[in-house]
Amino acid sequence: MMLAGAALFAGGIFVLRKGINKKQGWLMLVAAAVMFANVGVALIPVPDSNQPLPAPSAG
Repeated sequence: MMLAGAALFAGGIFVLRKGINKKQGWLMLVAAAVMFANVGVALIPVPDSNQPLPAPSAG
């Protein structure tokens, strides 16, 4: 996801600098930001108290 975000970011900058389609360039930058935010949220450590309980034994 980081590679796709980096590609979207670079492509968005390229499109904005060329002046081809500014709306598409901004949307690419927003999509890259969303991807980076998703990775950031996934990397936030979770406290041990929020871990799921172990499955009960079938005994």
